[in-house]
Amino acid sequence: MSEKNIALEIKNLKVSYGAIQALKGIDLTVYEGDVVAILGANGAGKTTTLKKISGIIDGEDGFIKLYGQDITKMEPEKIARLGISMSPEGRAVFKDLTVEENLKAGAFTMKDREKIRKNFERVYRYFPVLEERKNQVSSTLSGGEQQMLAIGRALMSSPKVLLLDEPSLGLAPLIVQDIMKIVKEIKEEGTTVVIVEQNAAQTLKIADYGYVIELGKVSTHGKASVLADDPKLVEAYLGKH
Repeated sequence: MSEKNIALEIKNLKVSYGAIQALKGIDLTVYEGDVVAILGANGAGKTTTLKKISGIIDGEDGFIKLYGQDITKMEPEKIARLGISMSPEGRAVFKDLTVEENLKAGAFTMKDREKIRKNFERVYRYFPVLEERKNQVSSTLSGGEQQMLAIGRALMSSPKVLLLDEPSLGLAPLIVQDIMKIVKEIKEEGTTVVIVEQNAAQTLKIADYGYVIELGKVSTHGKASVLADDPKLVEAYLGKH
C-alpha cells in the first residue's frame, strides 16, 4: 500500500461523442507528487480522459475525485480553482497576446499578487527564453517556445495537478528532451503531473506509473520502469522489434 495521498481518482469513466463511445469504463489512480503517463495510439481516448478531468466535456457514467472531492459534474472554472490546470494538445496559446499576457491569463483564478509574482519567477526559471521574449507576440515564437509557454501558462495558477496533453507533438528530439527534463523538475517541486503522450520511450523515463489505453479501455498499467521493459508495449509504442 502506498502511504501517499491519492490526488486524482477515476472510476468507471465513460464518455461518448454521439454514437461513438470514446471511453468505456476507465479506472485511474494518481498519487500525489507522481508523474503518471497515459499512453496509447491516436484515437485511443487519451485526450478525452484529460478533457473530462478538466470539465471541458461531459461524461455519462463513473466519477472523478480530486483529493476525495467529487468533481465529476463541476464546471471547468470551478475545477481550475480547485487546482487542476491543463496544457492542451496543439499548445493553443493566445497568438495575438504577448508571452507575458498569456502567462497572466493562466493566473485568472489567483487573487494573491505576491503569489502571481512568484509564479512568474518560477515559470521564467524553468523557461528562461520566455522571460527573454516576454514582450514578444506569441505567434512569433517557435513551436518549442509555444509549447513552453503553454506549460508555463498552466503553471501560473499553482496547480495541484498539472495535465499535459501531447507536449512533445511536432517538436525536435532535443526540445522534447528539454521539455521532459522540466516536467521532471516540476514533479520534484511537488506538483502532481498527468501526461498524455505518444512518445512513450521519453515519457516512461520520467514517469512513476503508466496506463496504456486502447480503444477506450485501460489495456495495461504498472510502474513506468516495468512498462518500459514490456515486450508487447515496446513493440506497439516504443518503435522497436
